[in-house]
Amino acid sequence: MKQKTILITWGIGYIWSHAVVAFEEAGYKTVIVDNLDNSCLSTYRNIWEILGYKPDFYEIDLRDKEKLQEVFKKYSFDWVLHFAWLKAVWESCEKPLHYFDNNIVGSLRLFELMQEYSVKNIIFSSSATVYDWVIYERTDFLGALESDQTGNTSNPYGTTKFLLENILTDLSKFASFNVINLRYFNPVWAHPSWLIWENPEWLPNNLSPFIMKVAAWELPYLNVFWDDYETIDGSWVRDYIDVVDLIDWHLKAYELLENLDFSWFIDSFNLWTGKWISVFEMIEASKKATWKDIPFKIAPRRNWDIASVYCNPNKAKNILDWSAKTPLEDSLKNAWKFYNK
Repeated sequence: MKQKTILITWGIGYIWSHAVVAFEEAGYKTVIVDNLDNSCLSTYRNIWEILGYKPDFYEIDLRDKEKLQEVFKKYSFDWVLHFAWLKAVWESCEKPLHYFDNNIVGSLRLFELMQEYSVKNIIFSSSATVYDWVIYERTDFLGALESDQTGNTSNPYGTTKFLLENILTDLSKFASFNVINLRYFNPVWAHPSWLIWENPEWLPNNLSPFIMKVAAWELPYLNVFWDDYETIDGSWVRDYIDVVDLIDWHLKAYELLENLDFSWFIDSFNLWTGKWISVFEMIEASKKATWKDIPFKIAPRRNWDIASVYCNPNKAKNILDWSAKTPLEDSLKNAWKFYNK
């Protein structure tokens, strides 16, 4: 049987590098396209160390259609895993046009070449930010369902995800694309090798690497953005899924689409653990995992922050018998081992 070839956009980034490793280890050939705008070559070297060989890699911006086309000419792709995003919520609020240009325009160039070269299968990295979280602020919130209303997004980053989900819906209906939207809820922690992890050289955007940098004394304290939300302890609440569990679901999604007999298909799935945790609870759990103090300060609310962001995970479990396996304690310990290493 011919080995399947998969294009992975931004495969040098935090989550996507894990996808390269997982799909290569599962027997697929991956080809990485990354402009290194939000990643660095050290991650590529670490992928090489984990696998024992170099996956093919091209430093290309998706908006450069001519260079991207050369990659499509060279390989006969069976699939695309599309991860090429700028993804910092706060930055998208400050630079919305930059996010629309990178996330939307780059994706359209990719979709155009997929259609031109008859590559119709795509797993799309979507986000919890597509949901209308304002609705949940006003109700007895039990977790977002895939069938719930999307749109009315709270930041430009979420808007790019919402728009692209709708574009892919039309491409499925009118251009015979097979699409799975995977809506992420805070992927965190490290690969078991401790070689790839979310370890930004600049100030972290996400809670987990920020906490680890404080524990490692790289940063003096953690900012907790207000403590008067209507939650269990006043801090905002999120769900955190181990990145290895998250990538395992991408393999499941791939198998789902591989076994379909439809001329076109689209579906969406929430990816999370089903266990939400507040900022203060995460601080306490991190103290136990690292045996370090985590000093923090209460900072003013930010306009884009939402009190509670979590979902109902039953659809993924019922359709593919998938659920997150890694306990929070183990994930935290893996992250701390990365820093010690």
